[in-house]
Parts: sequence; structure tokens; C-alpha cells
Amino acid sequence: GIGKTTLAREVFNATAVRDFNPRAWVCISDDFDVMRISMAILESINGCGSDLRNLNEVQNQLREKVAGKKFLLVLDDVWSEDYSKWELLRSPFMVGDPRSKIIVTTRHERVALRMGCSTGCTHKLKLLSDDECWSLFEKHAFGNGVVGADASESIREKVIGKCKGLPLAL
Repeated sequence: GIGKTTLAREVFNATAVRDFNPRAWVCISDDFDVMRISMAILESINGCGSDLRNLNEVQNQLREKVAGKKFLLVLDDVWSEDYSKWELLRSPFMVGDPRSKIIVTTRHERVALRMGCSTGCTHKLKLLSDDECWSLFEKHAFGNGVVGADASESIREKVIGKCKGLPLAL
């Protein structure tokens, strides 16, 4: 609820990354199955399904799709800290252009560190301050208008109390 996926989606859809080709987005969650994820990445790149059933075949296809190319891959909502699975998953992408990027969203900094990201390459999102919460709420609830002073204090306290700094709760 803090906006990791939303931020990654903004980056993925930004004009500045249009020169990354291919681009793929895969939601991982708690099931870090290398075959399933590899298939999902291949299908995202191809824009259609595949009937491949062997991990080696899927990864060979991925290797061919990214070889020498500047690609962008988003792995959304990763939970697994299993380094051996990560090594297996990323192996086809080692032949891509060195400017390629893999963005990982996770709730756990340990996951990012296990994936080989140094502390400097992580971006830890923070909760919104009370003023930021209210400003965002006003913008979406009232457009450019501002709620009246009498009603605003009562509403403000309730909104800030319920959202607890989470932008998506607003």
C-alpha cells in the first residue's frame, strides 16, 4: 500500500524508457517458480502465449530475445530470498546490453540484497506525512478546490487517522 508497484509502473510506462526493447513486466508474489516466471517473461516479451514446457527451452528463447539488446524487466512483488533460484532466473539475461535494467519491487530489503543489489541501488519508499496525506486527499477529493475550514479539520483528522501514511489508502 505504500506505492512500490505504482512507482514501478510509472517508470515502466515513462517516455524515457521507450528505447528499452524488449520490455517485460511480471508479478511474482510468494511463488518464486523459475519455470512459471521465465514463461511469463517470455510471454510478456512475445505478446502471446507459448507451448514450451521445458525450462531450458524457455530460457534459450529468452536468451535469443535479449541477446545484445537493451531490455527492461520489472519483477513485481518478489518475496523469495532464495539466491539459487534468482541465479537460475537471471541467467538468460546476462547476454543483454550492459545498459539493461531489472527493477524489483519487494517489501523486504533482504530480497533486494540477495538479488545482488547494493544498498545504494535500493529506493525505500516512506509513508506520507500528515500534511502530504491531506494534500493528496484534497487534490483527489475536491479537485483544485479546498474544503471549507469548519469541515476540513474534522475530515482531516479522520482521513489522516485512517490512511496512516499509505497513499493507496487515500
